[in-house]
Amino acid sequence: MSRTRSAQPDSRATLRGGLPDRYLTPDDIAEIFDVPKETVYQWRKKRTGPPGFRIGKHIRYDPAVVHRYVAERMTIDAA
Repeated sequence: MSRTRSAQPDSRATLRGGLPDRYLTPDDIAEIFDVPKETVYQWRKKRTGPPGFRIGKHIRYDPAVVHRYVAERMTIDAA
């Protein structure tokens, strides 16, 4: 039985409410920031978005690092 989209928790709410118990995927990052997945890959290529890391051929993001990245961006933009 496959999980439907409505059965999956909203990753933005998860990040706001606490850190998820797993590493985030590029799809999660795209959903959190409401951008296309291609934008996430361009951020990685240009080193402008939240830093990710490779596990084999897969890219993952540590939720704590993503949270820190957002906090830093908010501080920079508030100045």
